[in-house]
Amino acid sequence: MTLCPCGSKRDFDECCGPIIAGYPAPTAKALMRSRYTAFAQRTLDHIDRTHAPEVRDDFNRAEAERLAEDCEWQSLEIRKAIETGDTAEIEFVVRFRRERKDITQAALSRFRRDNGQWLYVSSDLNPHIPQQRVTKVGRNDPCPCNSGKKVKKCCGTTTELK
Repeated sequence: MTLCPCGSKRDFDECCGPIIAGYPAPTAKALMRSRYTAFAQRTLDHIDRTHAPEVRDDFNRAEAERLAEDCEWQSLEIRKAIETGDTAEIEFVVRFRRERKDITQAALSRFRRDNGQWLYVSSDLNPHIPQQRVTKVGRNDPCPCNSGKKVKKCCGTTTELK
């Protein structure tokens, strides 16, 4: 038994192996895992074959081969996978070592199912998660509960006494 490089803890022949060999991926997440495994195993025909038609011409095979060869692929972490009908978005992190440096690369990839086959459409590297806006309220500011009182005389008095 050979564990699959994608991190599924499954046997390669029962995980990414059949997809890399040409069987359609059952889910976009399975395709994502198989594409990572293809880079780790340097089987880039699978990468080329699973691009959506509109992005196939953008695939730089020589650069991909250089990347696959230069890197020691360490792990794939899928953080979120959302499939809605025939489209999917997968947020993931790839860890690898290149030129004696450990690198962590986050990305958000989009996939589409055409005629029963999942295809890679696009990615955003290091996507920015929308930040929450936090407003600091001073003691003498109006209380955010709209009581009309200052914070120090209203909600700001909820400190625990010891």
